[in-house]
Amino acid sequence: MAAGKVKYGYKVTGTIKSVKGHCSAGHKAGDKFEISGRETAGLCGWFYYAVFPNVVILQSGGDPWGDGVTVEKGILMRCPDIDNEVTIELKRKRFIKK
Repeated sequence: MAAGKVKYGYKVTGTIKSVKGHCSAGHKAGDKFEISGRETAGLCGWFYYAVFPNVVILQSGGDPWGDGVTVEKGILMRCPDIDNEVTIELKRKRFIKK
């Protein structure tokens, strides 16, 4: 991030919930990281491409399913590599402005 630039919207955190097989990016269950529309958090291109739309929606305050409940509980998504499936939970928290 550029020096002095103010963060806005929501911070999105990804937590790897499970890995079935081998994650080519090296993720393991329990890994936790910040992810955004500009930060891939080390996800491979295929997985980042799959989660990107929901990350941006969460980051900007939207609700991908419009039910008002799913977002608060977290969103589970799976890697498109079905032979080495990785499951990630996406959660958001509003940035606190000081």
